[in-house]
Amino acid sequence: MEDELQKSAHKVFKIKYHFVFCIKYRKDLFLVEKYVNSVKEICLGMEKRYHMKFETIGFDEDHVHFMLRSV
Repeated sequence: MEDELQKSAHKVFKIKYHFVFCIKYRKDLFLVEKYVNSVKEICLGMEKRYHMKFETIGFDEDHVHFMLRSV
């Protein structure tokens, strides 16, 4: 993870977010590799569309952790 400040024309900032998303009824879907790859592909698409960067994506069997920052 990089801890550098982001710089723009009139501001200096460092914004990070930590999200945890659970699967409905806590099913063990992330034990299947195709679901893990699908979530990673969606995250890469979101990085391209929005001003954010996923620093870490961590999977457990029934939930996923996202650490992201603004770009």
